[in-house]
Amino acid sequence: MTFASLRAFLAEGAGVLARGPVALVFVEDRVEIASTVTHHATIGFREIVVLHPAEIAPPPEVAAAAHWVVCDTLAPGAVPAAVNAVAAAAPAGTWLYYCYNAEYLFFPFCETRSVGEMLAFHAEERRDAMLAYVVDLYAADLGRHPDAVSLQDAMLDRSGYYALARPDPETGHPRERQLGFFGGLRWRFEEHVPPARRRIDRIAIFRAAKGLRLRDDHTFSVEEYNTYACPWHHNLTAAIASFRTAKALKSNPGSTFAIPGFTWHGSARFDWTSQQLMDLGLMEPGQWF
Repeated sequence: MTFASLRAFLAEGAGVLARGPVALVFVEDRVEIASTVTHHATIGFREIVVLHPAEIAPPPEVAAAAHWVVCDTLAPGAVPAAVNAVAAAAPAGTWLYYCYNAEYLFFPFCETRSVGEMLAFHAEERRDAMLAYVVDLYAADLGRHPDAVSLQDAMLDRSGYYALARPDPETGHPRERQLGFFGGLRWRFEEHVPPARRRIDRIAIFRAAKGLRLRDDHTFSVEEYNTYACPWHHNLTAAIASFRTAKALKSNPGSTFAIPGFTWHGSARFDWTSQQLMDLGLMEPGQWF
């Protein structure tokens, strides 16, 4: 189905949000829209809602696989505003996930288990949100792929990741079970990335709740949602394999000519498996085996 606006979707397509988990895909350009939709359908999202600018038409090959909502996704604050509007309209407890085009969600054992199975286990552990690390992907050869995007020739950093304590702005003390995570292209090319955009952690999967608000920095107004684990043991985490930073660095006039290539001694070919991401420490299976 297609909707002329987010308001129209929330008024006419409310039934879509009753069947979670629901994936929200925010389209910023024409790159890899179809593969993004296909990937999230394959891993088991019951509904996929694609929010896209009016000038970008749905790719015909996946037009029937998602609901298409016209939205100015590039306007300041548009993404958190849209996520919050959808979350407010969804039944309480519905699992929601959000990402951008050319981003691909991975979770432990996603090759053989669905996202619904994974979230059922996560809910049994009394968790209402899941931390995801945004793992930068980039094409190995920018001469062949000047936009830095290639599914067949994708690379990622196998090292260079680190975490810092997240201080409470009121007390100055570190917040319990909250960390800021860094690495990937945002770390290696940090001179081209605003400080507020250098973190790679994103609370990308969460349950709708009354009064919940997504903030502009990918954290939520309920601080427990922003934790990486419960107080008792490690919990599941996910990873979002993303070309978004590479695309931005190569499309921005201020950085594109300063970056002849993204590969370095810490690069590895991405094999598109959850096992590789777990082996690199980029997501955590917790107690789920």
